[in-house]
Amino acid sequence: MLGLASAFALPVALASLPAAAAPEGHGNNEQLLGAPARSGQGRVIRIEMTDHRYNTRRIQVRAGETIRFVAVNRGQFLHEFSFAPAEVHAAHRPEMAMMMEHGMITPERVVSLTMSGPGGHSMSHTAPNTVLVEPGKTGEISWRFNRAGMIEIACNIPGHYESGMRADLEVTGR
Repeated sequence: MLGLASAFALPVALASLPAAAAPEGHGNNEQLLGAPARSGQGRVIRIEMTDHRYNTRRIQVRAGETIRFVAVNRGQFLHEFSFAPAEVHAAHRPEMAMMMEHGMITPERVVSLTMSGPGGHSMSHTAPNTVLVEPGKTGEISWRFNRAGMIEIACNIPGHYESGMRADLEVTGR
């Protein structure tokens, strides 16, 4: 059972990450139906996050379109805006719990987004399809979708997805 601290969010904000291939823990570009775009480019889709919901249950974009997701945290806790196939999110949730357990994040702040441990094991929370946003802050992701498909938007902070913080992202044909 999750403790109270792990069921709620933590304060931190991250800006868009540089255009690069996403690490496997967050999905690869093929799974993500496209690739990062230059920061600040594309049609703007504003996502408002509250505790524990997105303001939409479904977003639809077209293949070939560049989207600038602007994720605004209107809640009291840290939230994640991340898009990937459902199975990638399912694998990522235990990693987020480990970040809490290993002191990378606390209920009050992010201590570090990368950590090296014994035996060369490392943990990281950096990917171009994911942004963490603190209360009252905004995070952005610019992405060019190049093929049709359906993936999921999710907040993988412990307890948030389970509370209903997820939505569908459909990429339609050109």
